[in-house]
Amino acid sequence: MKPQSTSTLTTKEAAPPTLRRYDLDWLRVFCIIVLLYYHVGMIYVPWGWHIKSEEKSQFLRWIMIWLHHWRMPLLFFISGAGTYFALRRRSFSGYAGERVKRLFIPLVFGMFVIVPPQIYYERISNGIVFESYADFYKSVFDFVPYPKGSFSWHHLWFIAYLFLYALISIPLFRWLKSSSGSRFLDKIEKIISYKGGALWYALMIVLSQVILQPFFPDETHALTDDWAYFVFNILIFWGGYVLVSRRVFWEIMANQRRTYLWATLVTTVALYIFFTVYQFRPELNDVAWADILWDVNSFCLTWFSVLASIGYGYKYLNRPHPLLATLNEGVYPFYILHQTVIVVIGYYLLKLNLGVWGGFLVISTLSLLVSVGLYWLVIKRIRPLRILFGLK
Repeated sequence: MKPQSTSTLTTKEAAPPTLRRYDLDWLRVFCIIVLLYYHVGMIYVPWGWHIKSEEKSQFLRWIMIWLHHWRMPLLFFISGAGTYFALRRRSFSGYAGERVKRLFIPLVFGMFVIVPPQIYYERISNGIVFESYADFYKSVFDFVPYPKGSFSWHHLWFIAYLFLYALISIPLFRWLKSSSGSRFLDKIEKIISYKGGALWYALMIVLSQVILQPFFPDETHALTDDWAYFVFNILIFWGGYVLVSRRVFWEIMANQRRTYLWATLVTTVALYIFFTVYQFRPELNDVAWADILWDVNSFCLTWFSVLASIGYGYKYLNRPHPLLATLNEGVYPFYILHQTVIVVIGYYLLKLNLGVWGGFLVISTLSLLVSVGLYWLVIKRIRPLRILFGLK
């Protein structure tokens, strides 16, 4: 089989420092908005979360099973791609310093200010009584990790992991800029130019999980016992960096987008077949070969759906819009805020017994408006808050 045409692009043509991939910005905004609705959905599905409705929706569960395999990996891929563009304009030391400002400072701020209300409302929803929020807040400084204590990064695990990925990946990114790194990218180009060639990176992801999951089987987001999931996402982060590092890669991915979509559809159908079988045969949850089939299909689905999103995004979304710059700036503080806003609003609205769909609609709409309002009316306009929320 011959490699597919790569149009008229020069093989080793790198992306110019000033060039922007607008599709990545659009996809980032879309992912974060989906994340808000996903977290509202967590209130109404059987999985554990910080506040829960007594009424559950199996329909939401079916949707969220798929979204779980797509949403955060796509954000890590986009973050890896963004790292490539950032390093076109900055030195490695400048990049590290910028990551401290944009990631580490908001993470620390979030752990002491944004996350504790989530733990407080979770506790009082479970019947634990405090004299006041201030009475609860003292427990944060015991530095006992959640769930036993009140010290946690909760949904900000993404920022924590991304910060670590950025720093520990600098040697790799430095090497990729070298002559030997360039020869490695030549080999990558040859592989992905074959139809479906980029799909084979899923084998690397699967291998990493085969090695690590027996020791770290659960996805905890707690770092110290989460090494399988940590490696899973850093591989996707690296994939994002590599697959935007040459303009020819962009065209290859766009040209092969239908192949990636078909691979996504096949693994999606398999996912729901497995899930349906598990519903009728719950004893299979304890069968090793069934777990292996589920896991391998899930890992492949993740990578395939990310590739399809990037391929179609580059084809149809890579164009500017007057609103995009505003959305792109606001999406980061929106992410930091959104889960706390959902928990606080959800705690009070669950008392109204609005039902699954009424509650989902009202909580998600109010959470969206409040999160946007806090950014637009407060954070955007106050310089110290801009720094604490990672804005320039």
